[in-house]
Amino acid sequence: MLTLLFDGVSYGMLLFVLAVGLSVTLGLMNFINLAHGAFAMAGGYITVLLMGRLGVPFLACLPLAFLGAALLGAALEPLLYRRMYAKPHLDQVLFSIGLVFMAVTAVDYFVGSMQQNIQLPPWLEGRFDISWVGIGKYRLFIVGVCGALTLALQWVLSRTRFGARLRASVDDPRVAGGLGLNVNRIFLLTFAVGSGLAGLGGALGAEVLGLDPSFPLKYMIYFLIVVSVGGTTTITGPLLAALLLGIADVAGKYYVPKLGAFIVYTLMIVILTLRPQGLFARAGGGR
Repeated sequence: MLTLLFDGVSYGMLLFVLAVGLSVTLGLMNFINLAHGAFAMAGGYITVLLMGRLGVPFLACLPLAFLGAALLGAALEPLLYRRMYAKPHLDQVLFSIGLVFMAVTAVDYFVGSMQQNIQLPPWLEGRFDISWVGIGKYRLFIVGVCGALTLALQWVLSRTRFGARLRASVDDPRVAGGLGLNVNRIFLLTFAVGSGLAGLGGALGAEVLGLDPSFPLKYMIYFLIVVSVGGTTTITGPLLAALLLGIADVAGKYYVPKLGAFIVYTLMIVILTLRPQGLFARAGGGR
């Protein structure tokens, strides 16, 4: 039971890192980016290709996956995304879903449709057996990395000058610009960091979730559940939602494999019925 709980927590932490960038772009930038999973897929494939073809160590691939996805986001934000910020949400959905299918097709053409695997370092393989609890070494590593990222992100958004500037730019871009803030640069950096976090999550999740060209479509619904259930105006909400989703998914697939997904969706419906704005929500502006 405790082993399942730990596996669920590690899975939830991984989902949080994968989805938190979407929470930022949707909640703070008011943009529905369904192509968020494509940046996670990019981070995963960067890791697979660097390790498999160039022999780069796994730990060195993680920051490179973050950087590669962040640079991709920084390139696409002014080129494509910025033009869609003022558009209706339906236009944003159609635009971003189109990017998803383009990314899936491109990866399938250039890399192939086979599922990719990574070889973890020996010190991350196996598990610790403590009394009646089995703790996977890699899952413990995921919990540690994702926990540190969560604390760092919370601190940046709530305690730093950049976080204050970002909130001001979101609440009223015109006033923020009139006060001398470069709103476009702030949104560019925010979008790049959110994309980079997705890429890092994709790199960390390649071994746990599997990696193939359908990755953005396969896990899109999970990202949306984390964001919708947790709310989009805080970091705490998506974190709690990701943990609930991870524990429910792991426990459901173990105890009632045929109803695993049903349990997750039932939990989502119940929470959204009781809390339509998500677990944590505050009044805020939009772009």
